[in-house]
Amino acid sequence: MNKVILVGNLTRDPELSETPSGIAVCRFSIAVSRDFANADGNREADFFNITVWRGRAENCGKYLKKGNKVAVVGRLQNRSYDDKDGNKRYVTDIVADEVEFLTPRGASESVDDIESVSSRREQPRLEAIDDNQLPF
Repeated sequence: MNKVILVGNLTRDPELSETPSGIAVCRFSIAVSRDFANADGNREADFFNITVWRGRAENCGKYLKKGNKVAVVGRLQNRSYDDKDGNKRYVTDIVADEVEFLTPRGASESVDDIESVSSRREQPRLEAIDDNQLPF
């Protein structure tokens, strides 16, 4: 089984293009925060390249922008190429089968805003409950 589920923020605007046969393809990258802090107390992020095809690609190219939060469901795909110096390079991409837009329409978030919010996540507040309020 090859399945990946990620939730993160776009690190750049998506790039929408077409193959020579006219199939839409959209590429973007997302930053996914880790669940733990490093030794300095900072939360690090991992960066993933996402590729989306056909109608979903057109929607991503039209509606997404840098900083938007998305959920991506897809699969890992490895590929290799020779760089300009003749060295073989290996790349792992996520080919998305589903992309859910999590940033509300009209909301404008920048990557700086998202990083500052994710680094200072608030803990839920617990309110004191009077024993007389309990139903038993």
